[in-house]
Amino acid sequence: MTTARTPIRHGAAQRLAGLAEEALGGPLPVRLRAWDGSETGPADAPVVVVRSRRALRRLLWQPGELGLAQAYVTGEIDVEGDLAQGLRAMWAAMRERGLHAPRFSAADWPRLVAEAVRLGAVGPRLSAPVSQARLRGGLHSKARDRAAISHHYDLSNDFYRLLLDETMAYSCGYWTGAESGVSPADAQRAKLELICRKLDLAPGARLLDIGCGWGSLTLYAAQEHKAQVTAVTLAREQAAYVRERVRERQLEDRVEVVCQDYRDITGSAFDAVATVEMGEHVGDDEYPAFAAALHRLVRPRGRVLVQQMSRGATAPGGGAFIEAYIAPDMHMRPMGETVGLLEAAGLEVRSVESLREHYVRTIDAWHRTLEDRWAEFVGLVGEETARVWRLYLVGGALAFQERRMGVDQFLAVRPGATGDSGLTGAEAGGWYRHLAER
Repeated sequence: MTTARTPIRHGAAQRLAGLAEEALGGPLPVRLRAWDGSETGPADAPVVVVRSRRALRRLLWQPGELGLAQAYVTGEIDVEGDLAQGLRAMWAAMRERGLHAPRFSAADWPRLVAEAVRLGAVGPRLSAPVSQARLRGGLHSKARDRAAISHHYDLSNDFYRLLLDETMAYSCGYWTGAESGVSPADAQRAKLELICRKLDLAPGARLLDIGCGWGSLTLYAAQEHKAQVTAVTLAREQAAYVRERVRERQLEDRVEVVCQDYRDITGSAFDAVATVEMGEHVGDDEYPAFAAALHRLVRPRGRVLVQQMSRGATAPGGGAFIEAYIAPDMHMRPMGETVGLLEAAGLEVRSVESLREHYVRTIDAWHRTLEDRWAEFVGLVGEETARVWRLYLVGGALAFQERRMGVDQFLAVRPGATGDSGLTGAEAGGWYRHLAER
């Protein structure tokens, strides 16, 4: 009789491993356990558990990252133990052994299908998990953009309130000290203060916050720097949340919250414009017009701060999983290309600061909260969506850690008619000295 302690030596795992090694071009970097109890692979490697034949059927219809993600979020595939350690070990093994993404030619498919028949995994295409985005309409049309933002940010305010710290800042923090001495909220407040310092916000300054999220920058700038803030978001849940916080803090005379597309903003001559991790959602073809809007909306000698994620030239998007489950239609580019686009719009880029390592710590903090309060998250959004977020946070932290993704703060100005920027170049030291004194 087969038991969990006596794995089957010749079964589905061995057949799957043979197919995987052929597709990857080398030895399997993980230990594989299949639904029939069979196991194969290195004894000291992470264990990937294929719980159901449905996982293989997904991969037949949807080979690669998206098929694997679908099987993971539905629980048809799992990684035993710590997912982050498992993914890190798998990616390291693939780099060291020179493995590649699965490659099958047309001539391979008859044999693959025959093997799938023997494994009992052939069948019609399975429906995509309910947590996967389903967008319609033209790419980056206003209606489609609204749906893409709603898919992620309107998940529920209760979910984000549980995941994030009290600032409700859903973006990279700025960690000013040792890990044990700085809380996630401290890191977010340091980031907000740094942005306000870079923008030179003074009492009464008019700030436009494009993609305001749950209002962390809007509320901080209005409360701590006495700025007059116009906060713009496409997400209705976010707009309702920010309005409630504005009322609670009696900031109605300083904050206006608008639920609209950035393309519909009609104001101008703002003293400062900030857009924190919103530019990734604009789209590649639309980014020149976005940069032109930033130039139009700020007054001469006014400042623009863009905090934005970046990615290598060979992988401009967020990847199949991110684009299907987290941020549909997003586009990231190398940091230097963003500088060029801002400059082409007439802005003068004065400072670029990478926060890549800061995002590793920020996402790790969110992931710890997710695992520590797993049952509460499952109760709020269901296990499938909770597994989406586990995969998203683990994969995101590793992508920043291994420099496959970055995040940068761009400070730019709209020069005056004679080229005057209003910056001296000597003020930058004060941005960080003040943080050290906090």
